[in-house]
Amino acid sequence: MNPNLAEENLQTIRTLMERSALYRRALAPIMLAAGAVGLIGAAVTLLLRVEYPREFAGIWFALANVVLAASLLLARRQAMKSQEPFWSPPTRRVVQALVPPLLSGLFISAVLGWLSSEAALDFFMVVIWLLFYGCALHAAGAFMTGGIRCFGWLFIIGAIVLVLFMIATKASCRPDVASLTMGFFFGVLHLACGTYLYFTEKKNPVA
Repeated sequence: MNPNLAEENLQTIRTLMERSALYRRALAPIMLAAGAVGLIGAAVTLLLRVEYPREFAGIWFALANVVLAASLLLARRQAMKSQEPFWSPPTRRVVQALVPPLLSGLFISAVLGWLSSEAALDFFMVVIWLLFYGCALHAAGAFMTGGIRCFGWLFIIGAIVLVLFMIATKASCRPDVASLTMGFFFGVLHLACGTYLYFTEKKNPVA
């Protein structure tokens, strides 16, 4: 085997492990921030009794932008603290994995929200968001800690189980159900994931 090739492969593996540790440290505050915003969004849509898809989607899109901005700031702060370039090749690969499913979910839900004013559509938009967000996390998990793929599967399986449950029980797709679902998946689960990452990172930063 070519010694230079072996050394290059070893360096690549070492770099990926270091990046995985960096992403793990950055993910904890990002997940906690996303979870807090998710709970706030659920509370707002419940208190305001938001029913129509355009208003429902508008609130959550606005909150998604808040989470995106907060994530960029937190990731940049972590990169500066670790003396790492923010827009590095591994970071670009993560973003490239996230963008296609997230844009697809945004496009489909935007079209549905624009074409229909049925209050029950809120629930179906939530299902779309869960599916595509789960796919985005799973795709990005190839360049990050392995637990992110499992976290993505929680959203995918959760969306499927939720739809099957609604069909089996013939329950109505009320707007409050959509808000509670968003609060659980994008609020509670993100807070739980952020808490887990925060406490386990100190013990095993590259796991």
